[in-house]
Amino acid sequence: MDNNVLLTIFIGCTAAAVIIQAGILVALYVSVRKTSTRMEALTTEVRTKAIPMVESANALLTDLRPKIEVIAENLSQTTTVVRSQVQRLDATVNDIIDRTRLQVIRADELVNRTLDKVEETTEIVHHTVVSPIRQVAGLVQGLSAGLQYFLGRRRTNRAREAMGVPQDELFI
Repeated sequence: MDNNVLLTIFIGCTAAAVIIQAGILVALYVSVRKTSTRMEALTTEVRTKAIPMVESANALLTDLRPKIEVIAENLSQTTTVVRSQVQRLDATVNDIIDRTRLQVIRADELVNRTLDKVEETTEIVHHTVVSPIRQVAGLVQGLSAGLQYFLGRRRTNRAREAMGVPQDELFI
């Protein structure tokens, strides 16, 4: 009997294991069913809310695409025009700077030539006018000194005091 008891225990354990497995399978079925119901609800909600948004975004992008292309083309043309204008402005500014530099050089040369001429004229005036005047003044002083000696010193001293200015200061 030992074999029969063991066989009965073994069959009982197997039956219990099969019942437990059946319970686990039923629990899994219920859990999957609940999850499936939730997933269907979420899918429905996504379809009702997200798909219209995606479609409206797609329609918006479809509507905006030509406008964006026009904006990009206008921006490209504007950039080209601005670039050409800046290049023209740069050329004009460089031309103005070159002309100004040339005029400054000419003005500098003119001033230098003028100063050279003024110096030459001053030297010529000095040699032709001032030097002879000094020589004449020297002769006049010599004659005056000689006349003073012959005529007497008192008269000429009084005449100098009456003038108040020494004769050396009369001539430059």
